Parts: sequence; structure tokens; C-alpha cells
Amino acid sequence: MSPEVFVEILREAMLVVIIIVSALIVPGLIVGLVVAVFQAATSINEQTMSFLPRLIITLLAMSWLGAWLVSTMMDFTLEMVHNIPSAVG
Repeated sequence: MSPEVFVEILREAMLVVIIIVSALIVPGLIVGLVVAVFQAATSINEQTMSFLPRLIITLLAMSWLGAWLVSTMMDFTLEMVHNIPSAVG
């Protein structure tokens, strides 16, 4: 396997990881920002008020995007399996 092929596989793998993680993290970050602004405006410093909405949104994102996330991972895995002969030979 040449270094260029390895770098290309690593680049594709990192891109898939970034896409999957971003799809789960970004909604939680947005809700966390909104809750933080609300807490700063009202001077409420309750810890569960910032944690619970992020948890709920992350779980909802996982349930809504679950099929897409799994299909993305399966497509990448199948592509890697189909490319084994060209990478080895």
C-alpha cells in the first residue's frame, strides 16, 4: 500500500467521523448556547437547566438521524471493503 492510498483512506475516514459527530454535537451546542444566554439574562444558575435540554436534544438528534448515520457508516465500510483488492495489490 502506497502512502498516498493510506492518506486518502485516512482522509475519508476522518471526514465521515467529522460529519457523524457534527450531526450529533451541533444541535446540543446550539441549545446550550440558547440556554446559557437565557441563564445570563435571568441570572438563573441552575446546573440541570443547562444539562437536561442538551441531553434531550442530543437524544432526539440520535433518534431522528440514526438511520442516516448508520447508512453513512455502512456506505463507508462497504466502500473500504470493495477497495481492499486495489489497496493491497
